[in-house]
Amino acid sequence: MRALTWQGLQQVEVKEVPDPVIQDPTDAIIRVTSTAICGSDLHLYNVLAAYLTPGDILGHEFMGVVEEVGSAVEHLQVGDRVVVPFNISCGSCWMCSRGLFAQCETTQNRDQGKGASLFGYTSLYGAVPGGQAELVRVPHADFGPVKVDPGLSDERVLYLSDILPTAWQGIEYADVPPGGTLAVLGLGPVGQLAVRAARHRGIEQVIGVDLVPERLATAQLHGAQVVNLDEVDDPAQVLRDMTDGRGPDSVLDAVGMEAHGSPVLGAAVAAAKRLPKPVAQKAIETAGVDRLAALRLAIDAVRRGGTVSISGVYGGMADPMPMMDLFDKGVQLRMGQCHVRRWTDELLEIVSAADDVLDLEGLATHRAPLEAAPELYRTFNDKADGCLKVVLTP
Repeated sequence: MRALTWQGLQQVEVKEVPDPVIQDPTDAIIRVTSTAICGSDLHLYNVLAAYLTPGDILGHEFMGVVEEVGSAVEHLQVGDRVVVPFNISCGSCWMCSRGLFAQCETTQNRDQGKGASLFGYTSLYGAVPGGQAELVRVPHADFGPVKVDPGLSDERVLYLSDILPTAWQGIEYADVPPGGTLAVLGLGPVGQLAVRAARHRGIEQVIGVDLVPERLATAQLHGAQVVNLDEVDDPAQVLRDMTDGRGPDSVLDAVGMEAHGSPVLGAAVAAAKRLPKPVAQKAIETAGVDRLAALRLAIDAVRRGGTVSISGVYGGMADPMPMMDLFDKGVQLRMGQCHVRRWTDELLEIVSAADDVLDLEGLATHRAPLEAAPELYRTFNDKADGCLKVVLTP
């Protein structure tokens, strides 16, 4: 089969690789019909190269048709159309029984000190081949895959694999009070869906913050007030001015480790990712730092007693945090990998409605065959050509 493989720092290639096969009775083989490039894939393209091996198959947002099932898979049949959550969970362990599917104890990567295994996401999370491919082996297919109506377009349901539940969880964690204000930092795909979902849930004042004009315009089109970071000197003060001087009740950081700004930390990250792998891994695991511009803005801007919800991925182990401000302001922090299956039933009902209320079919700006993936990784990484979301067809 053809699959997108990681070959080196900012280097990916579509290659011929062996077809996956059933390994465990709870496996299924899925023929992929649509797969997307996620902002988290850009972390692999850049910062997390130390945890990849040439030939690793990337991608964790995908859907398709069941081609084969293991003997223990009862709720799926060959021919079923499914979308696959990016985290691999058993559905029955202590963590899963509490809805903490991203911490599944059955697939947990204890030797790395990490949570549940993820599709296409480095040796830290199980080195499981990903979904930017023609075929994928799906472990724990007796629980994970979500069956979807054949009448719905791929793009209406594809984002149930990751970015829509991630945005939804970010809003849940933000705990916006009735009549309250939510600021969304970063208007990439997750930030855009957070804006739309927040407005759908009745949050009246949603403020989107970014520096890419096309992304600001898209968020504004979907009901957000917007702040362009390139046009203000003190964005935290601007957010306070927009919210009666207090600051937003809740701030959702949808940016993560590769935020713009923080030139010193940015230089440290750039240097670390070019070190030899063992050295780079040790640096990340002991002294690693992230670009913290977005997180620091969130902490600065949120009102006293407010909540900062973190959906953006962070990977540093030695990040300097403004603990005095966090403590003095009484800020609550909620964060973590999305527990996708916790939200899919609720979200499937929303996306299956007659109206595309979240404008999911309008999110992708670029659609192309899988063979175009290397070029589109560059385009997405560079935020070129108005690129917001890429959907690929194997």
